[in-house]
Amino acid sequence: MMMRRMGAALLAGGLMLMGASAHAASSSAPLPPPDPTAKNLTPYMIQLRAFDACLYNQARLMSTTREAVHSACSCYAKGTVSAMTKDEIQAFRDTGYFNDSARAKGLGFIDQCKLKRPL
Repeated sequence: MMMRRMGAALLAGGLMLMGASAHAASSSAPLPPPDPTAKNLTPYMIQLRAFDACLYNQARLMSTTREAVHSACSCYAKGTVSAMTKDEIQAFRDTGYFNDSARAKGLGFIDQCKLKRPL
């Protein structure tokens, strides 16, 4: 349970870093540092991180409970990670956040799963 909470916190931080990296891409600020905990994650573990971050962020964005967005976040996490290529998985392991092509897939699943876009 402790590891799941820690993973959720790290994922939430990763999603915040995703937003920061999107902003950084349009500015001269450097990208956030790589997340060393992501190096050995399996696709399933990446999916769990995406799911936990989705629960946290979507509940906040929609002013609702995590339980209310559970199914939609499951749809988002499973769809996004299963659509990622081996290179996108490796890029996540290297940095701890989705690269541009994986982020585009994630946004597509946010729409498809009827979630609210964070940006």
